[in-house]
Amino acid sequence: MKYLLDYQEGERVVAFCLVKSKEAGVASNQSEYLNLELGDRSGTISAKLWDVTPELKEEIQVKSVIKIDAAVQSYRGKKQLVIQRVRLATASDEVQMESLVPVSPFPADELWDKLMKAVDSLKSDTLKTIVTEALSDPETAERLRAFPAGVRMHHQYYHGLLEHIVSLLSAAERLLPLYPQADRDVLVATCILHDIGKLYELSDPIAPEYTTPGQLIGHLVMGVEIVSGICRKHDIPLGNAEVLHLKHCILSHHGDVENGWGSAVSGKTPTAILFHHLDMIDSKMNALGQTLSDMEDEEWAYSAVVKRKIWRGY
Repeated sequence: MKYLLDYQEGERVVAFCLVKSKEAGVASNQSEYLNLELGDRSGTISAKLWDVTPELKEEIQVKSVIKIDAAVQSYRGKKQLVIQRVRLATASDEVQMESLVPVSPFPADELWDKLMKAVDSLKSDTLKTIVTEALSDPETAERLRAFPAGVRMHHQYYHGLLEHIVSLLSAAERLLPLYPQADRDVLVATCILHDIGKLYELSDPIAPEYTTPGQLIGHLVMGVEIVSGICRKHDIPLGNAEVLHLKHCILSHHGDVENGWGSAVSGKTPTAILFHHLDMIDSKMNALGQTLSDMEDEEWAYSAVVKRKIWRGY
């Protein structure tokens, strides 16, 4: 099966895709057109729809699933679709959501099993209660099986956050023997819960946007609020040393405050500092891996995560 980015200039595309963004414009002949960003599991591509009727302009909205008949053209050195015909998808089309968005290469069930093994390995009753309660919430579990880790920087695909968590758990287990000064249970719990606030900071897994609470509070504080709520439910004292340590690791995991990356506090324990660097390694390596895979035959390409071009000459 071919996806949007598989088509080459001059080819005809008949496919279902997701509207990621929409911008209306007026041509020189005063007719309206739409600039669209369309996506499927292969990625996103720009598209132009000329001579838009008022009805079609109203029908096509961000997050709409549409069927297009389009031609691939080159515009300023990049592929672009010029849509000839378009309609909204219907239930009878039976479009699978996994075909419309980029998806983690690892099956969600496989990742979830590894996550549950990590939970079972916790020796602290307090931390095990907090983590188990968080993941047993039906809404949280459903979101974690679907949400990306972010909108654009890293693991920005279907169940990308779940992949990120499991990757962190794997890295933590390998490094813990080298750094006995870190608290294993707090580190494991932090791997699992550090971004749990993102499940409510972002609107949805398909075309995520930042929610109002996400913009006003942010996922670090939202994650700590979730932990505090679980503690109150289970009569776990908020002054418990493990609870304080876990919340500190969540609030400091973006690094030193003076870096301006969003931490509420700077890391003040070996565990918090180790986790910050684990998170940075995993997020940056994932983003760089995606850049490399998108480069095709190019030797150099810009990577937003490191704000410079990277080389693929090796």
